[in-house]
Amino acid sequence: MSADAKIQELGLELPAPQVPAGTYMPVVQVGNLIYVSGHGPLHADGKQIQGRVGDDLTEEQGNEAARLVGLCILSTIKNYLGSLDRVERLVKALGMVNATADFRHHPKVINGFSDLMVEVFGEKGRGARSAVGMGSLPFNIAVEVEVIFEVRD
Repeated sequence: MSADAKIQELGLELPAPQVPAGTYMPVVQVGNLIYVSGHGPLHADGKQIQGRVGDDLTEEQGNEAARLVGLCILSTIKNYLGSLDRVERLVKALGMVNATADFRHHPKVINGFSDLMVEVFGEKGRGARSAVGMGSLPFNIAVEVEVIFEVRD
């Protein structure tokens, strides 16, 4: 099943592509790789999920924030590529969690993003990944993810 069809089958709603909050491009393509700038958890109404996991947010709420980041990234790449069906595979993801110093479950939070990629792309959505904790993130967002995809023409 195509990724675009899978989005519909799962009943997922992609938010509008995020507008850069600084001097950078949301996507840069080099050959058959697209580098997607860091995205945060932004609802369709423009409201961000903010707070620190382990203090303001539970691990489960962090996981949901990471899933929302995945939807935002899918929106950005669909806008750039025209179709998610052009994605060959997820190559690498870096997930950053705004977390307390004693929080230890960063990978479980970022699984919200990774699980969504596998739901949409199947095994092509399972790539290399790092999940790390941060002392803070821009605008106090809960999670930020940047990613590299291999694409086809």
